[in-house]
This record gives sequence, structure tokens and C-alpha cells, in this order.
Amino acid sequence: MIDHTGVIVSNFALSKKFYRLALQPIGYHLVADIPASVTGHTDVAGFGENGKPDFWISAGQPNRPAIHVAFRVDSREKVDSFYSEAIAAGATCNGKPGLRSHYHPNYYGAFVLDPDGHNIEAVCHAPQ
Repeated sequence: MIDHTGVIVSNFALSKKFYRLALQPIGYHLVADIPASVTGHTDVAGFGENGKPDFWISAGQPNRPAIHVAFRVDSREKVDSFYSEAIAAGATCNGKPGLRSHYHPNYYGAFVLDPDGHNIEAVCHAPQ
């Protein structure tokens, strides 16, 4: 089981704002914001649910190739809201909300590119 993951971002302030807005509709919040003076190397921010960060961003040279991270949600409405909020926060569309039946009959997902080109997805596996 994966405990946490993350991406490296080129503009920490911009990406922190982006993820705060884009992930809010799926129940994620900024849980930890730790400056380089504490980490000893770079600024980091952790997002998650119930006070536990499981998705982190770090300031630095962005990952190349860009990374794909998918957030599992419990409703198609949350996928739609994630997509709308991410686009409003400056994301680039990489796949509008919809069924991706080539994965399985109930795979409903939306894909956006964050400010550094990371492919960020919200996906619901439940039937309507």
C-alpha cells in the first residue's frame, strides 16, 4: 500500500495555490506547509484528508518526464468538480470528465496538466 507520493514543482507558491484549489472538491486540504529552513533542503507542502498528508509538492526542478498521479474519489460529481476547479485554477485539459470503458465499464475520470505539466487525474470506479 502506498503511504504518500508527490511531485517536484518549479513555482512553489503557484503550485501550492493550484493544488489547494484543484483538490478541495475531492476533500483534500493543505495539511502541512514546511519551509526549507525546517526541512534542510526545500519548501514542501502536503495535502490530504483528515489531517494526514499523502500528496506532497516540493520546490525544485520539476520531474521529467512529468508524473501521473490519480486521486480516487467516490462519485462522478467529485470528478466533475475536480476538473472544473482545476481548469479554473489554471490547469490545461488533458481529458474531460467521462467514461474510459477501455479500462473497465465504470472507469469515470478526468485529467488535467498542472502548471509543470504533471498529469493529475480524479477517478471514480463506482457505477453511477
